[in-house]
Amino acid sequence: MSDFSAARPDAAPGAAPAPEPLLAVNNIEVVYNDVILVLRGLSLAVPKGRIVALLGANGAGKSTTLKAISGLLKTEDGAVTRGEIRFAGARIDGTDPHLIVRRGIFQVMEGRRIIADMTCLENLRLGAFTRSDGAGVKRDIEMVYGYFPRLKERTGLAGYLSGGEQQMLAIGRALMARPQLILMDEPSMGLSPLLVKEVFGIIRRLNQDLGITILLVEQNARMALSVASHGYVMEQGKVVLDGGAEALAGNEDVKEFYLGGHGAERRSFKNLKSYKRRKRWL
Repeated sequence: MSDFSAARPDAAPGAAPAPEPLLAVNNIEVVYNDVILVLRGLSLAVPKGRIVALLGANGAGKSTTLKAISGLLKTEDGAVTRGEIRFAGARIDGTDPHLIVRRGIFQVMEGRRIIADMTCLENLRLGAFTRSDGAGVKRDIEMVYGYFPRLKERTGLAGYLSGGEQQMLAIGRALMARPQLILMDEPSMGLSPLLVKEVFGIIRRLNQDLGITILLVEQNARMALSVASHGYVMEQGKVVLDGGAEALAGNEDVKEFYLGGHGAERRSFKNLKSYKRRKRWL
């Protein structure tokens, strides 16, 4: 059962209405180059103060979903052509990316995207480009160093950092914007299992210590569901399944296709007759 069922038409009669989520993506379609339909009526909700995981195979539309929220679709000739995206009660689809950052959303891009020929400190200051409180920026830099002490030791160019350190810098740069919501795209990509565990531990701490809401796109479903309270599974541009993280981790289809269960080769949900029969997945 979804955490957001109280807001749905089929919620139990007399149930107290669920609080409005911090982020609500309502039935959006996304088209690239006025031709290619990538998202097909996608909806999801992210409550304030929670970690929500967005799972799916390559090409499912996960990164496109994040770019639709952050406004970065505009840089790739993409657009939300139907539906709406609301953040803190206000509609933001179509808003320029820098204005979305000012509203409190920051995206940590797939592949880190740190500025290689700038130092760690310069990268962190870049994350605070929307702020004018110099004293607060200095305090937040020290706060970032508290979560990522290795970054304070790295005084050279960021391009010489290890993959794990670059991921830490990318997250630290996001923190410098003082976001309400961080969109994280594949934070485990290219990292060793030990570093993956460390990064996800930090993600959990940021949520618990600072109350930052996180929408987490991740192919490592096991790790994502270990830190999330709720999850969505995407296939071919739409959500096919959602539920509490513990329930999803125990779902037989999720185990087979995303957690390596049954020793079977990972396939698409669309090939399952049982998947086609479940109307709530369609």
